[in-house]
Amino acid sequence: MTDAAPTPPTELVPAPPAAFSPTPPPVATPEQAAALRADLAEADWGVDAVAELLGPAVDAALRREQRYPALRRVREALAAGRTARTGAGSEGAADPVAVLTALFMLGEPVYAAELDAALPRTGTAGARAMGLVITAGSDLEAVGSGATEQHPPAAGSGGGGAGTVRVRAAVDLRPHEACDDGGQARWWVASDLGELVSQGQLAPDHVLGIGGAGLTLAGLTPRTPVDTALDLGCGCGIQTLYLLRHADHVVATDISARALAFTAFNAALAGIDPERLELRRGSFLEPVAGRRFDLVATNPPFVITPPAVRATGLPLMEYRDAGGPVLPTLLPALGEHLTDGGIAVMLGNWEHHLGQDWRERVSGWLPDGTDAWVIQREVQDPIEYATMWLRDGGTTPERDRVGFEAALGAWLDDFAARGVQAVGFGYVVLHRPGTDEAGRAPWRVLEGIGTQPTVPLGPHVAQVVYSRSRLAAMSDAEVTALQPVVAPDVTEERHLRPGDSEPSVILLRQGGGFARTVRADTALAALVEVADGELSVGQIATAVAALTDADAKALTTRMVAATRDLLADGLLLWE
Repeated sequence: MTDAAPTPPTELVPAPPAAFSPTPPPVATPEQAAALRADLAEADWGVDAVAELLGPAVDAALRREQRYPALRRVREALAAGRTARTGAGSEGAADPVAVLTALFMLGEPVYAAELDAALPRTGTAGARAMGLVITAGSDLEAVGSGATEQHPPAAGSGGGGAGTVRVRAAVDLRPHEACDDGGQARWWVASDLGELVSQGQLAPDHVLGIGGAGLTLAGLTPRTPVDTALDLGCGCGIQTLYLLRHADHVVATDISARALAFTAFNAALAGIDPERLELRRGSFLEPVAGRRFDLVATNPPFVITPPAVRATGLPLMEYRDAGGPVLPTLLPALGEHLTDGGIAVMLGNWEHHLGQDWRERVSGWLPDGTDAWVIQREVQDPIEYATMWLRDGGTTPERDRVGFEAALGAWLDDFAARGVQAVGFGYVVLHRPGTDEAGRAPWRVLEGIGTQPTVPLGPHVAQVVYSRSRLAAMSDAEVTALQPVVAPDVTEERHLRPGDSEPSVILLRQGGGFARTVRADTALAALVEVADGELSVGQIATAVAALTDADAKALTTRMVAATRDLLADGLLLWE
């Protein structure tokens, strides 16, 4: 719940800046959004429908950001529809999935009559009024793809010259689906046209669509029902849509007026009750000064772009660049915006400096009085890091070798001057202890995990926070009395040399969570094997000691420590 009265918003849905992006962000009345939502649902334009249209190979190529195979496929589908319509003398033969995919996902112009048929309630006029499409001029036949195959207008498709009118997308719009405890959700999410379509450097106020980082954060976020949630740096609003699935009220903030406008549009298109969503413009935590939340999710603009790089002409991208390191200032302040028991999850990166362990560096930013779990997932060298973000913004050697090399050189010079050897990427989870946890010391874990999870991590994050918080308040005697249960996703793997009767290696493997592997001795393996909720850790240790002639006290101490680790990581569960 919010502790203090909210400060007045700077602007709820601010007017978009016209200086950068060539088209304004979309806007819709509730009636327009409802009509468009009904049209898209009736067209059955979903993730599976797009995949079926494209086929496995083409769909996979598009996910690798290879656009042309998908263009070929949708052009074939559109041509077939136009031929069928002309031959039959009837309207509406074009597959609406092909029309919508071509137009909004691939930037391919379509005839207005085809869009009218695909969106019967909205029509081309309605789509244009919302800012979703513009008329395709002779020089805009296909954005970034060269000349587009011309087709004769369909007979009877709009009458007179209307059949020759073509439109192209002003924004990217695509289906996105989610499944959680609340059931299945299908959304259509708008954002700015990406580099795949625009084939040029992105505008500084570019609003990113649903990407890998956004989906990672969505999967990382616990989905426990809460009263209040904050989407800090909302972008196109995908985290906001996820948060509204389990939060009564969500505040979405961004420094970008354009991003807030996209979030407002996407929320309206999703049918969100406007009373449940609050949009505020401002930098980082300024728009929510004095307020606290049960859950905070953020993918902040953490890219470290040195001033020397910007001096080469590379613009600051609002969705990713803050002009300097973000975590050293954001993390210490974030703890004050969590309610008792509240959780914050975020993505971030941190520099590895010569002579300093990254854990030491990051631990100095963690807020006082909060638990913290920092997971480093990947490490890049300076060349990898700078090249990735230059390409992300549309600066490539293929397009502008001189500009690319100037920016890359400035980036590498800055890293070298400051002793930066690498950059780590990962997750940060913060937890403010609840009122029932008063008196215990905060727990802190900073670790590198390189495994690739196969399931969303949100439930695991919630479980780890609960387990580590409970363990932090428990004595060894209390852990000794626990009756743990082995998690259902844990398997045991034994390695024996030919002819041996005893294994030389025993591995405990976690199927969910971070898919950890724990090397165990026979005593630890015995603990896990009999952990069924009936026997306490102390009883198991005593029995194993008797069977192996081990010292019972020493073995109990080892098993208590192992139980703490296995409970914290989710390989053992509470009785």
